[in-house]
Amino acid sequence: MREALRRTRSALRQFPDLIAARGSDLITIDAKDRMPSTDTDRYAISTDTINAGLLFTAAHAPTPLYYVFGDLKVLTPAEVIHYAAHALRHRSGAFHLVRTEQAHHFDDVFGPAAAAVAA
Repeated sequence: MREALRRTRSALRQFPDLIAARGSDLITIDAKDRMPSTDTDRYAISTDTINAGLLFTAAHAPTPLYYVFGDLKVLTPAEVIHYAAHALRHRSGAFHLVRTEQAHHFDDVFGPAAAAVAA
């Protein structure tokens, strides 16, 4: 699947990886496992991904979309746009760069794992 999605020009390439529930609320998650940059302490999120995420969020409101990074920190597409507006731009313009310290901790967004198991 990854190889096929990597090569396609279909909008499905940018769809969230998971549909989940947080309590009684429906949420979507797009896993970004190959980030952050080990050199700059920034996440580099493609412009195509952010544009698709904003469209997905608008089309499926009120269902939120969360980007969960390999270090288990979390941002939304709107937060990426906000933080990137005040940050360095990637030379090519193909990526939004966001400092890792601006992301939320996984447990702050989704609750501690122990609480989820107990529920």
